[in-house]
Amino acid sequence: MTGGVIPKLGLLDKLSDILKGCGMETDAFIDVEPDPSVETVMRGARQMSDFKPDIIVFIGGGSAIDAAKMMWVFYKYPDLTFEDIKEPQSVPKLRRKAIFVAIPSNSGTGSEVTSFAVITNYRTKVKYPIADYDITPDVAILDTDVKATMPPVLVAHTGMDVLTHVKEAYAAKERSSFTNPLAIHAISMISGYLEDSYNGDIEARGEMHVAQCIAGMAFTNAQLGITHSLAHKIGAQFDLPHGLCNALLLPYVIRYNMKDPAAMRYYANIARRMGFDGLTEKIMVNSLIESVDKLNRNLNIPASLKDAGISDFKFNL
Repeated sequence: MTGGVIPKLGLLDKLSDILKGCGMETDAFIDVEPDPSVETVMRGARQMSDFKPDIIVFIGGGSAIDAAKMMWVFYKYPDLTFEDIKEPQSVPKLRRKAIFVAIPSNSGTGSEVTSFAVITNYRTKVKYPIADYDITPDVAILDTDVKATMPPVLVAHTGMDVLTHVKEAYAAKERSSFTNPLAIHAISMISGYLEDSYNGDIEARGEMHVAQCIAGMAFTNAQLGITHSLAHKIGAQFDLPHGLCNALLLPYVIRYNMKDPAAMRYYANIARRMGFDGLTEKIMVNSLIESVDKLNRNLNIPASLKDAGISDFKFNL
């Protein structure tokens, strides 16, 4: 399973040769688009049903890994609909028919280690956020050579997506002593490597690849916040990249959440870890917000929805 430029870069052929060298028979589905659609998921599930794989291997971006997760579900249960599984933890048991291996090609979603998948219905402009621990891949392979081909704009958008993951996970209501160390360490890595990764530093891109996976392990257990819930709706409504929406919204959501003393304390802890000083927690969190704005500017991310080309902001609810 793959999509985008992966086949053109020869990575699909390389993977296929490795599998065939192990004595496996293979088939390929290469038509997964960014922000994959319900129709793509159903086409992939039908091809799986024809081929009857024991192992589903996906190589590509995080959104497309989400598509493969859903193909996996509908391969096992072809009579289900998205309505049947839209409630959290409502996916029936998998793995009796096939296991799932994920090889991410970008550094942002952490989908290779998470229990989430987001699929878009472009007809209704609705994104389905599916959440179930059973759709977590069985094996995740982090190959830093795969993601070295990411263009700068994708590095920027996916990097801000992963930064949003960890800042939301650290302040989430389901945060714990197990998720906190993962989130705060990933924040430190992102702070040190994201800009260099954007500027083409290969070593920094490798570190970001690790950071986004650590972030995935944090937020799949701690959950996320309103930055993501808003970003999913805005992205589907106006056809904007998910990471871009997160980058635009994150400073405003942090400022909104500062009204909650507990959230203020968590954000202040992040600020301290990033090296910000201040006489009060409010001063430190304001510095944290300013740092996100500065990072957006350095990554050439638009400062507003209007700058991103959205002049008429109306939701179809």
